[in-house]
Amino acid sequence: MTLSLKDTFGTVKPVIAMVHFPGLPGRPWHDRAAGRARLVDVVGRDLAVLQDAGVDGLLFCNEADVPYQLAVGPEIPAAMAAVIGELLAEVRVPFGVNILWDARASLALARATAATFIREVLTGVYESDLGMIAPDIGDLAAYRDAIGASDVALFDNIAPEFASAIGSRGIAERAKGAAFLGADAILISGPAAGVPFAMSDLVAAKEAVPDTTVVANTGVRADSIAEIFAVADAVIVGTSLKVDGSTFNAVDPARAQRLMDAARSARP
Repeated sequence: MTLSLKDTFGTVKPVIAMVHFPGLPGRPWHDRAAGRARLVDVVGRDLAVLQDAGVDGLLFCNEADVPYQLAVGPEIPAAMAAVIGELLAEVRVPFGVNILWDARASLALARATAATFIREVLTGVYESDLGMIAPDIGDLAAYRDAIGASDVALFDNIAPEFASAIGSRGIAERAKGAAFLGADAILISGPAAGVPFAMSDLVAAKEAVPDTTVVANTGVRADSIAEIFAVADAVIVGTSLKVDGSTFNAVDPARAQRLMDAARSARP
């Protein structure tokens, strides 16, 4: 599919904000006593704050399910679908979903919730703190078609956190390969959530695939977004919007507003 950011998000250079779930059922940080009610409360509160700040899109993610898994159980997409479904009437902007690090589960969740896109590692092979990441985009593309999710865009993180690429191909070559294989957007990340990426990587990716959407995926801040928007077509931001800039805290309304004000000033 061909992704038009302006048609999808209503603007050029959109800001896609992370909505981080608390720990989900079966994971170490899950609050069993509070149960589903806490999931709805936490996600709903951040959802409202981000939309009040004027973000252009959202990305629901199981960020608190540490340590992460390369393949999750059915309880994870089921819980996320239930919460997103309960809050769906309150969602006013396009949204994506991301189940760390299970692309197939993310696609199933996207189909269930009518999400616009998924964010995952979809191409390449990486050694990581979680083990070897070796996605199969051909199998995933067939699965997307089989479940009727062909309209779900694929956002491919070609510089995944906590990982390094196997082989000698650099960012430019991996970006070209991902675009050729059907990725709708190419994502450039730093070494961990909230950590800035190398601007040289962002430039290399955009120069390699000028006709493909390139997204800055980690470490975006209000004071750096103008420089980033000079190259990137969009940004995904989470940590810098949180209280004290800590990934697992609640969204800070003042930080979210400050970033959106900076983003609007930096757009063409």
